[in-house]
Amino acid sequence: MFGRLLSSLLGPEPEPLPAPEARLALAALLVRLARADESYTDPERARIDRVLATRYDVSPFEAARLRAEAEVLESEAPDTVRFTRALKDAVPHEDRMSLMEALWSVALADDDRDPREDAMIRVTADLLGINDRDRAIARQTVEKKRK
Repeated sequence: MFGRLLSSLLGPEPEPLPAPEARLALAALLVRLARADESYTDPERARIDRVLATRYDVSPFEAARLRAEAEVLESEAPDTVRFTRALKDAVPHEDRMSLMEALWSVALADDDRDPREDAMIRVTADLLGINDRDRAIARQTVEKKRK
């Protein structure tokens, strides 16, 4: 599956991803975000697992397995643009705010708002076609849920 996903992500124009591969692309994007500050913590791993379990209605075991696969994929993928382009093709625009909330929940999981994670979210939002206002709303929504 990695080979097919990597080749679809590395092609000049990625084709829309089937559901299992779109899940893996999102999981890899969440892992890349968590690793952006060079400190990939247990709270971030746990948050990624919860996001995946909730979003895809899978067991915690399946979510952890998906995250583990995503960790391998993320380390092999050359850039973030490929993940976001693939997700943009796979996720309708009206559902992309939930992607932003997932990203913010991972970025804030370790209680450290790192500028590198902020920068990655800013770029990711732009690549997904989400404006600054909606990106801020997604962050505020996640912050309110954490209180």
